[in-house]
Amino acid sequence: MRARCTGLAGAILAGVLAGCGGGGPGGEERTPRFDAAFVVAHDLWREQRQAELLGDDGWTRLVGLHWLTLKAHYIGSGSTSGIRLAVGPPRLGLVTREGGRYWFTPEPGVAVLADGQPVKGRVPLRADDQAEPTRLVFDDGKGTLGLIRRGTRHALRVRHADAPARAGFVPLAYWPVDPSWRISARFLPHAADKTLPVVDITGAVTEQANAGAVEFEREGRTWQLQALGEPGRPLLLIFADRSNGRGSYAAGRYIDLDVPDAKSRVVIDFNRAYNPPCAFTSYATCPLPPAENRLEFAVEAGEQAYPPRDNGDGT
Repeated sequence: MRARCTGLAGAILAGVLAGCGGGGPGGEERTPRFDAAFVVAHDLWREQRQAELLGDDGWTRLVGLHWLTLKAHYIGSGSTSGIRLAVGPPRLGLVTREGGRYWFTPEPGVAVLADGQPVKGRVPLRADDQAEPTRLVFDDGKGTLGLIRRGTRHALRVRHADAPARAGFVPLAYWPVDPSWRISARFLPHAADKTLPVVDITGAVTEQANAGAVEFEREGRTWQLQALGEPGRPLLLIFADRSNGRGSYAAGRYIDLDVPDAKSRVVIDFNRAYNPPCAFTSYATCPLPPAENRLEFAVEAGEQAYPPRDNGDGT
């Protein structure tokens, strides 16, 4: 693994100017040349990335993923609850399913908010694939609970401010920013209703909107990656490469893309490749890279495996 340039924008910039990449044969300089704004922008992106992971809806706050298999489940942290939560009151309430819809009824005397309002009786539980998912708040505001749908199954996803993954969080590690990994690509649109089957880490298959492919040159070849998302909206790349398990997260990484411009051009910045939620918690249901999105070269850019590895030599 390459040595990491660490610190905030000033430290990163200093590392770049000092030659973090080292010199080439004969002493010639091979450090990439780029302006300070490029480095600062990436440093700010990294700070925002870490803040989101630790925020109210961050992945490090997950403490439970509970699949709903019955028509009714009592939920709570006590031993008498059918679904036992890691946090909160011994009996939080009752989750029921009726005609394909889910409902939540709090236990008497237990304070629960639904979308910011106190819950007095039964309220609908809208899943994350609906326009306005329900968000239940409990345990004096420290815990949240929501319904997710994966394929034909539903589960309760639970977050808490005192989650072990959040309390034990360590700073993210990155390869040094390198402008050669910021690549101009061509966007090749698909038909508006095109979808791509994507398998998640639980084995569920979901048909995802597949607006098009992005085509770019690297390593002397032309490559294509399928982009997920609706036409005319920001897109997502889920990709694998030869650095997986050898510096980057073993199951692949993600990159967010802006909407392609009027000339069907888009920038793929591998410096902003980031780990899926499953790198931080076992309670996520991360989509995996489609077979079409496997690159036969190592992308030594962006976010490295979490937690950072220490090989004893600072790398």
